[in-house]
Amino acid sequence: MFANILIWFVIIPILMMAGLGLCSNKGMDAIRTVMVVGSTALLALAIWLCVDFLGLRAAGVTDEMLHTGSWIWYAPLNIHLAVGVDGISVLMLLLSAIIVFAGTFASWKINPLPKNFFLWYCLLSTGVFGFFISIDMFTMFMFYEVALIPMYLLIGFWGTGRKEYSAMKLTLMLMGGSAFLMLGLLGIYWHSAPQGGEPTWNILEIAHNSAIDPSWQNLLFCFTFVGFGVLGAMFPFHTWSPDGHACAPTAVSMLHAGVLMKLGGYGCFRIAIYLLPAAANELAWIFIILTGISIVYGAFSACVQTDLKYINAYSSVSHCGMVLFALLMLNQTAMTGGILQMLSHGLMTALFFALIGMIYGRTHTRDIRQMGGLMRIMPYLGVCYMIAGFASLGLPGLSGFVAEMTIFFGSFQDADTFHRIFVICACSAIVTTAVYILRVVGKLLLGPVQDEHHLQLTDATWWERLATVTLILCIAGIGCFPNWINEAIQHSFVPIINAIQNSAV
Repeated sequence: MFANILIWFVIIPILMMAGLGLCSNKGMDAIRTVMVVGSTALLALAIWLCVDFLGLRAAGVTDEMLHTGSWIWYAPLNIHLAVGVDGISVLMLLLSAIIVFAGTFASWKINPLPKNFFLWYCLLSTGVFGFFISIDMFTMFMFYEVALIPMYLLIGFWGTGRKEYSAMKLTLMLMGGSAFLMLGLLGIYWHSAPQGGEPTWNILEIAHNSAIDPSWQNLLFCFTFVGFGVLGAMFPFHTWSPDGHACAPTAVSMLHAGVLMKLGGYGCFRIAIYLLPAAANELAWIFIILTGISIVYGAFSACVQTDLKYINAYSSVSHCGMVLFALLMLNQTAMTGGILQMLSHGLMTALFFALIGMIYGRTHTRDIRQMGGLMRIMPYLGVCYMIAGFASLGLPGLSGFVAEMTIFFGSFQDADTFHRIFVICACSAIVTTAVYILRVVGKLLLGPVQDEHHLQLTDATWWERLATVTLILCIAGIGCFPNWINEAIQHSFVPIINAIQNSAV
């Protein structure tokens, strides 16, 4: 087991928790050492895995999943600790490692009880990494729940504002989504058995060997897509997201919006669409309507907010809606754009939340009406905020442009009127995004200083610069060099597209 590299994505966060357990809350140097060493090890492991994966693909290895391994966990229900990665999984692991690394430095001065905060933060990271390496549905669901549970305490104790209300609302709504998801997964399991065979939780075995009855597929697709869609902030199940983001501490907002919401899109793609392709073909139009509403509604809602975190939270609803919208188009170009959008949004929203936390820590307000002229007071943070804003509105050369253009080109391939009307509506969100981004940049960074006390504020520290530079380099890297991502994920779509096309015959 330990020889499989993927297992170490779970073991390292567990070792980090063990190391933190030996520290005291007053020993900040020891706590920081454990977090820096652990997060750096995760990032190095993710980079090595990415390079190795690309090398294997270049060498002609075409297996659907690489670095696979399976160990029996609970024989009566055929549950295995089964792991494996394709190009999409590898990129999600890399995204998670980058944000965990940046979040560690963004939380350099976290108080109170820093040891306890990082313990829950590591448990959240364990769930995220475990989810992306799992190819057994039960194990994936277990890690999914592990990723959700720490959110309640991280927001409820270390958050700001109406943190208890937001933590409870987030937990209850996501647990409700988990109930739908569990029903869907159980249904897939019981109907996964081929003729004369045993049911299985293994995603690859279900995709290759079972033929779930189309009448059951429709029901199970609704359960699984809604279950994962709740975490992806799909309308009308999105209301937990703005409150949760607004009240969460900085690193938790980064990991939550940057990675945790991607579990929803990844699950919709990996389970709902791949394992239930006949239902995806038949019912996609319903969810295209809901995700189209998410895109437009989230963008317009961001326009009327005055709290920096709420602006970014509603922006996340819009951008994550675009991910699901692209996946539901059921063609390779749009799906490629959806994966690019997952990466792009994960990085830029993590940068946004990191910068908002840094600005709030200095000004003690997130209300843009009380701020102005910050560019000349803290020029480094101001420039970083402008870069994040330009990435969000789709400036060429940054990740947002590549992702959104790929989504819209792919989505417009469907020639029927219904799809094209919704693509045009989704495109309108680009203009709306430019409106609220430029409004915030102008109000926050330019113009006269609104509070004379802000003139005494300082610019970014070295650890804040390290966190932001890491994210900015990744955003620019995707925007300028997107081809390597396409090379990593192109093989991942082949079995899904084949399943969709075969089910449509």
